[in-house]
Amino acid sequence: MEKCRLFFYERGMSLKRIRFVHAADLHLDSPFAGLRKLPPALFERVKESTFRAFKNLCDLTIEKEADFLLICGDLYDGEDRSLKAQVRLKKQFERLQEAGISVFVLHGNHDHLSGSWTKLDMPANVRIFSERVEAKSFTAKNGSKVHVYGFSYPKRHVLENKTDEYRKTGDADFHIGMLHGYLEGGTKMHQPYAPFALQDLLEKGMDYWALGHIHKQQILHTHPYIIYPGNIQGRNRKETGPKGCMVTEMDPLGTHTAFYETADILWEKRTVSVKGANDFNRLYTVCRNALEEERKEAQGVFLQLDIKDPDLLDDEALGKVKNGELMEVLQEGEEADRNFVWVHRITLPEDAFVSARDDGFILQEMKKTLAQLEETTVDEAVSPLYSHMVAGRYLDLDGDEKQRLLLEAEAAVFEKLKGRGKR
Repeated sequence: MEKCRLFFYERGMSLKRIRFVHAADLHLDSPFAGLRKLPPALFERVKESTFRAFKNLCDLTIEKEADFLLICGDLYDGEDRSLKAQVRLKKQFERLQEAGISVFVLHGNHDHLSGSWTKLDMPANVRIFSERVEAKSFTAKNGSKVHVYGFSYPKRHVLENKTDEYRKTGDADFHIGMLHGYLEGGTKMHQPYAPFALQDLLEKGMDYWALGHIHKQQILHTHPYIIYPGNIQGRNRKETGPKGCMVTEMDPLGTHTAFYETADILWEKRTVSVKGANDFNRLYTVCRNALEEERKEAQGVFLQLDIKDPDLLDDEALGKVKNGELMEVLQEGEEADRNFVWVHRITLPEDAFVSARDDGFILQEMKKTLAQLEETTVDEAVSPLYSHMVAGRYLDLDGDEKQRLLLEAEAAVFEKLKGRGKR
């Protein structure tokens, strides 16, 4: 393919060519409610992370001298669209306008058109799709003509397949479809808004499908490319790994696309084997080494450590894992660093709490019962405290704290069973 392009260039023959950036799911100004117990400096960094990631996205778009930027839904985290988020969004769009870069935007289920908000006008380079599938024309500086197709969610719940409404129109060098939707048969972690089948998109004859809604980067098809870029910034421990956008170049000879990171903070998970590290000092060293191996040059990292083979630990080391001391010493001093690595969770396999000889009928039944416990169980258990004259003023349990209480309860039960086995 590159030889073909070289053939054209050597003969002074120009090819129609465009370069664009494809992003989705900015979720600007996410509340990060479950992280409020972090040290203040670290929580402030977390609150700014979606804005930093968006600035990184726009920096990259300018650096790559893109013709345009596609944003496929959920620019804001909520339908109220905070003024802070709108102002920060507008500022970056103005930077793109100064660089001569257009922006195509469609709104998704989080920032649908029926929300209630104080509206700020966006600069003239920003083109927002209406609630009906429509085509918007764009002509690049080199004369390449593009038709971009898409729609914004009129309300939060769009449950019908909208692909029938996409139709290529007019004469253009490139046709690009934008869709904030759910691939049928995909992950159940995302709600099935604007569902579609892969064949639905292929039948439309587009040169590229820019998708949004799924927060994990996925290339569903090549020739043509059908891509979820994922979100630009992970927001919790379930959104692990690199987060970013796609930079895509197209000409009549083909399409080339590459993933670029934008996230200011990463969420990572790492398994640590404690073989040969039976006491606490050695365990701390192994965990510290794992932490340093996760450290990035400029990004922060929230790290979950999953301890493997905990039965090799002595009682003191295992106790310091369970009571939180290990996590506390690993966190020491990290909140002040730009490239921090903050261990937010340390897990043990459930059988670490019970000796092998206890693994009988009673244990199995107990495991089943514990597996059925949810955060609502904690709410029911502490409900009398909410009405207490003194305690009610200080009781504020978020999701992470409820999960921690469940884990501590589980550990206590297994400790009792372990003691029973020893007797």
